[in-house]
Amino acid sequence: MNARTLSPLDRLLAGIERALETVSGAPEAARPSPAEAFDESDMDDAERKHAAGLMRINHTGEVCAQALYDGQAALARNEETRAHLLHAAAEETDHLAWCSERLKELDSRPSLLNPLWYAGSYAIGAIAALAGDPVSLGFVVETERQVEAHLEEHLDQLPAQDERSRAVLTQMQADEIRHAHNARERGGIDLPFPIPGVMQLTSMVMKAVAYRV
Repeated sequence: MNARTLSPLDRLLAGIERALETVSGAPEAARPSPAEAFDESDMDDAERKHAAGLMRINHTGEVCAQALYDGQAALARNEETRAHLLHAAAEETDHLAWCSERLKELDSRPSLLNPLWYAGSYAIGAIAALAGDPVSLGFVVETERQVEAHLEEHLDQLPAQDERSRAVLTQMQADEIRHAHNARERGGIDLPFPIPGVMQLTSMVMKAVAYRV
């Protein structure tokens, strides 16, 4: 039996479903959370609030990553590139679910602005895809490079005893490094000036807002 070819309408409806799942804060992970290997640590209120703020940033970052991949996949010119992007997006869904679960454990919540972050990132992904697969994959490389760097910062900033959050971020970082490598291997190019700087500035704004809101 031949696999059914999805029409543009099918892809649109599937994209809407993924968007709702992403911003609703109730995604399902295919892999168990790395946090399961560790017991909950004893933190005071300030430490828990700080850990929650960092995990809210990372949750929002995963919302943005999911939207970016969805936007790129929707308009990818090559079916193999689309399949690559959707596979990476599936792993980002794991990250999203792990961060959501960790926020609940810390008695906190995702950013209230996640629908806005999703919409903006989806638009960026779609624009990147229109520029061609090498540019689109280059966005993946640069995005994952910047995410890897901020995860390293958060690993340093987490309360020392918060092993559950640390385990989640460590696995996320390993996945992001692999995503960047895979996108580079598939032909992702270095983005021209000033795009990386604009991406970094936008990320800084997101992190400052998502930590609190």
